[in-house]
Amino acid sequence: MIGQDDKEMLEWVETHINEDPIKLRLKYSGKLPWLDMALLQIECRRKARKKLPDTLKCKDFIFPTLLSEEQCTSDMLAEFHASLIDEGTTVADLTGGLGIDTFHIAARASAVTVTEQNPVVAEALRHNAKALGKGNVEVINDDCGNFLDSTDRHYDIMFIDPARRGAAGERVYRLSDCTPDVTALLPLIAKKSGRLILKASPMLDITQVLRELPATTDLYVVGTATECKEMVADISFDAGKKTPEIHLWTPDKKFTFTQEEESGATANYDLPAAGGYLYEPGATLMKAAPYKLLSQRFGVSKLHHNTHLYYSPSLIDGFPGEAWHIDRVAEFSSGELKRLAKEYPRINVAVRNFDYTADWLRKKLKVKDGDDRRLIGTTLCDGSKAMLILSRP
Repeated sequence: MIGQDDKEMLEWVETHINEDPIKLRLKYSGKLPWLDMALLQIECRRKARKKLPDTLKCKDFIFPTLLSEEQCTSDMLAEFHASLIDEGTTVADLTGGLGIDTFHIAARASAVTVTEQNPVVAEALRHNAKALGKGNVEVINDDCGNFLDSTDRHYDIMFIDPARRGAAGERVYRLSDCTPDVTALLPLIAKKSGRLILKASPMLDITQVLRELPATTDLYVVGTATECKEMVADISFDAGKKTPEIHLWTPDKKFTFTQEEESGATANYDLPAAGGYLYEPGATLMKAAPYKLLSQRFGVSKLHHNTHLYYSPSLIDGFPGEAWHIDRVAEFSSGELKRLAKEYPRINVAVRNFDYTADWLRKKLKVKDGDDRRLIGTTLCDGSKAMLILSRP
């Protein structure tokens, strides 16, 4: 796949990166022996622009397949994974793929061995390691199970990102259903490394993950303000029994707790008032659910046991979510629905722990989404229903 024509092909890709691939195929069909590969590069680079802004600064970086682009880690998440690696350590990445995690880890590790069972993808890993100047990366074209069986080396850390697709392409979520089955490999990994960093689906149940991976010392729930993207288990085979800490990580906000702390926490409850502030937990918080602890640590009040929104009379800093100014608290009644419809013809409607859907409420109000304000239909701690009109503080 990667031969003497690489330089010419990559220069052609850079020249034609903004052109229509269909028109390029029609124009150059039969004239360029590497046309299919070049068009694949154009398609993948376009799709990965936002996901791989740092990696794609390297003009010689090659995508071996379309699937490798679709399944690769983003630069942002790979940099987070690499931050868990101690500098100067030896690392084995057991599921290479496109190698984004491998190359970010290589910036901190003294040496990285990466296994990849697909020979085409393995060859691309070698090419890209050289193109990116990662001379401390060794690529082994083999199944990670075979590698673990045969290697006599011991690594400080191993990293694994099992494929979350079944044989028919369907999504799978249980650790034992992924490829490879990490739960089956754990005893062998423990013999060859003192620590394992495991990337897993955000759909997994946190309690179940900790049960299946009892040596976990830290569990990271990783995402953005609006999306939970993955869970990452940091497993230490030599640490002994330790209460695992759960870390909620986004580029802007962090929050750490244990399940025991959440169990022992007590939430405060209060009714929201105009002029105060509403706090909406981000996606990672909603996944990890430290609902009582948020109230206790930040001195904010829950609106209701099952309404995961919080209130305070004055604005607080550091809450791991979004803060909104409460412009108005309206009761849920036909009269208020009519008044709000006249006052806010455009407003973004949402519901939290409410008897009706956002679509139903939007139609009842006869409003359209838009403007910077929000209207949230919700249930309060006295059992009443309310509509909160919110704006940016």
